Amino acid sequence: MNWIILIIAGLFEVAFAYCLGKAKDSTGNEMYLWYAGFLLALCISMTLLIKATQTLPIGTAYAVWTGIGAVGTVLVGILVFKEPATFLRLFFLFTLIGSIVGLKAVAH
Repeated sequence: MNWIILIIAGLFEVAFAYCLGKAKDSTGNEMYLWYAGFLLALCISMTLLIKATQTLPIGTAYAVWTGIGAVGTVLVGILVFKEPATFLRLFFLFTLIGSIVGLKAVAH
């Protein structure tokens, strides 16, 4: 169950990065709403990470959490913010995914 909680925490990390990107492109009250979304997603992500680390090894949990956030944020950048999807970016993205899967596979 804590692996599922950790995955959800990682998805909320993607959400707070998305909110930062949207806030950067906004002005006025809309910008503040995106920053509020950032803070909410950050709090949820951290709370779930804390819950997951009660039974999972901290090093593995943190690496998987940041890995999910990194992979998800790169994908959001490519798909939503139209960042370049170069060969090397995608290559290293896949190596990161492989590392995350490997860490989960060797966790006790």
